Amino acid sequence: MAKQLASDTNKRFALRVVKRLAKAYPDAWCTLEYSTPLELLIATILAAQCTDERVNQVTKSLFARYRTAADYVAAPLEELKRYIQSTGFYNSKAKSIKACCQALVERHGGEVPRQLELLTQLPGVGRKTANVVLGTAYGIPSGIVVDTHVTRLSQRLGLTNRKQPEKIEADLMAVVPRNQWIALGHRMIAHGRRCCTARNPKCDECPLADICPRIGVQKRL
Repeated sequence: MAKQLASDTNKRFALRVVKRLAKAYPDAWCTLEYSTPLELLIATILAAQCTDERVNQVTKSLFARYRTAADYVAAPLEELKRYIQSTGFYNSKAKSIKACCQALVERHGGEVPRQLELLTQLPGVGRKTANVVLGTAYGIPSGIVVDTHVTRLSQRLGLTNRKQPEKIEADLMAVVPRNQWIALGHRMIAHGRRCCTARNPKCDECPLADICPRIGVQKRL
């Protein structure tokens, strides 16, 4: 019974967080620029250890050059590396993109699948990337995107005390309504960038200030 009460309490708190972030960031959405599910998939792979702004600069010419999964498969590896070099880790990213697109062509006719289990079977595609593509491109709430911002906010709010992304995601999914999974990820990322930053979070300006336990946040002197 105690566990059930705790769970209900967590759900009520999570719902308050969801509502406040919805009010503060009603239009929050993915900042990666894309026009097709394939473009979003490629952009998300490139976004690892790189800012969305930099990725958007790179993909302007990249997407003009390569339009289909088959185009990436046919592209010389060194040419692809030159296009994406400024995103960092370009050697591994280029190989991942080519392998991923090869699998798309061979298994799915060049189309990006709409199932989480099929997406995560593609080379270079983990659960976070799959959630981004399914939620943002297809509107399918397969889970909650957990990046560094979502990790930080979830821990500070006491929604989780775990460190592994998939376990954090599981904790969030247990207390957040499924119809809010997609929007919450975007809103938490927006809040992490604008207010609840890693260093010197703007707690005085935060819409969650009166309910946030501020776990791990050091007080300013």
